[in-house]
Amino acid sequence: MNEFLSTYKLPILFGVLGLILAVLWLSVGFFKTLLIILMVAIGVRVGFYLKETKLMDHYFKS
Repeated sequence: MNEFLSTYKLPILFGVLGLILAVLWLSVGFFKTLLIILMVAIGVRVGFYLKETKLMDHYFKS
């Protein structure tokens, strides 16, 4: 099973991503789905920026 997952990791990942996008598109509509994708992309970019600059390390120390 692990060999199957490691061999087909990207097709499985993008298949699940496509399924999620299709469900969003059918349930909330095209433009709302685009807004969700845009907001997620902005959130990821802000997260990467905060990680690179280490601005939030002060608050998240264990």
